[in-house]
Amino acid sequence: MNYRTLGLSGLRVSAVGLGCMGMSHAYGAPADKREMTELLADAVEMGYLFFDTAEMYGTPERPHDNEELLGEALRPFRDRIVIATKFGISFDHPEAAGTYPVIPDSRPEVIRRSIEGSLRRLRTDRIDLYYQHRIDPKVAPEEVAGVMADLIREGKILHWGISEATEDYLRRAHRVCPVTAVQNRYSMMTRWHEALFPALEELGVGFVAFSPLANGLLTDCYTADSAFDPATDYRASMPQFRRESFAQNRSLLALVCRLAEEHHATPSQIALAWMLNKKPWIVPIPGTRRLCRLKENIGAAEITLTPAQVASIDAALDAMPMSEVFGGSPIKEKRS
Repeated sequence: MNYRTLGLSGLRVSAVGLGCMGMSHAYGAPADKREMTELLADAVEMGYLFFDTAEMYGTPERPHDNEELLGEALRPFRDRIVIATKFGISFDHPEAAGTYPVIPDSRPEVIRRSIEGSLRRLRTDRIDLYYQHRIDPKVAPEEVAGVMADLIREGKILHWGISEATEDYLRRAHRVCPVTAVQNRYSMMTRWHEALFPALEELGVGFVAFSPLANGLLTDCYTADSAFDPATDYRASMPQFRRESFAQNRSLLALVCRLAEEHHATPSQIALAWMLNKKPWIVPIPGTRRLCRLKENIGAAEITLTPAQVASIDAALDAMPMSEVFGGSPIKEKRS
């Protein structure tokens, strides 16, 4: 495994991280805990250093399932790894099927409750990277950053970040307490956050790419006949998995497969290598429940694409027809 530093923070992570959400949330019923515990241990032994979770990754019955899983499974390796978790949202009607709306809440007292709960569930005395899960329009970025500065001084967190950040919000927060990383949706199908890259470079902030395989579409493992459980699997309502979308994305998948053949790689590895070779401070966090995929994803860090090759891929993507793609759950401003 190769390693990277997120921005100017000094936070060293594996070049490819492991997004753990799908083990407990949004990609079907939760996986077997014993199997996932073994998979997480395998990941550490392979060289994965960077594990991503959130307090809200779970089920209506076990809303914090993912943090609890990681807390137990990663406890033997705690001093070798980086754990990132998130605060600041709840789900609207989590018992319903589909990609239900999220309700942001970053009031200081809510953050304080969240950090104590995450520390307890993750069985640790500090969170390496603590993200605001979504921007709360009712709480100023300066106020959130002030709480983060306090938590850093108290030793409860070492670094902080923002998920789905805008440039204005990032700059305002960064002035109060330097931000280590922004975690935004990013893949060959979701490139709108590239507009943020100059600000990230200027400020010395790392970029953590979630859903880097477009929720699995870029693996080229699915067809128009693939079916997902609408009660437990977000992909059942994602536009890129509609039957007609596979025809619309034929050129995209053909490009990825052609590049994979040229580089003796898999489509997933090409989709990850494309972003890894863009900037030294981009770290994708694909998720999986399978050992073979862990090995496959980590191999992307060994693929070198030249700047000219990356630019050529970008130009092709710019000119290519694609289907709609899932851009995130809707935001609701109500609070309980």
